[in-house]
Amino acid sequence: MSRIGKQPIVLPDGVDIAIDGSRVKVQGPRGQLERDLPPMVAVELDERTVNVTRVDDTRQARAMHGLSRTLVNNMVVGVSEGFRKQLEIVGVGYRAQLRSPGEVELALGFSHPVIVRAPEGIAFEAPSPTRLIVQGVDKELVGQVAANIRKIRKPEPYKGKGVRYEGERVVRKVGKAGK
Repeated sequence: MSRIGKQPIVLPDGVDIAIDGSRVKVQGPRGQLERDLPPMVAVELDERTVNVTRVDDTRQARAMHGLSRTLVNNMVVGVSEGFRKQLEIVGVGYRAQLRSPGEVELALGFSHPVIVRAPEGIAFEAPSPTRLIVQGVDKELVGQVAANIRKIRKPEPYKGKGVRYEGERVVRKVGKAGK
């Protein structure tokens, strides 16, 4: 039995869940999420707890059991608390500036500024010119938007310039003077 899959999910106050076959809808104070789960898992609601069980004991069902439980738990956490990824911008003249609530302008050493538009459900915050926060209710979408921003200018190994996740350690290389 999956160690993660057998743990129940306790619903916090203000969060409602609707289960319609393999479709799960979660609604909370921060928004609403819905997702189709694989047919080899079943989701059951008891009072204020959600249990995810597998229908049979095939290899595929065992693989999907823990994943499905984690996906439902991420939906519950997202609509109640939300998710955020923090990015650091390192480099002389590199900065992030909010243009509007859904747009951020990045100066990353190119000949032009890079404008990133937030997809629906994502918000940007720039507490300082060298820090950018991506936040939203969908963990997968928050991580993907942060990864796309990081991909614009990855941290390079010689001077460490670029966009990195907060706390990310960049392995530095010795330049040609380090014989």
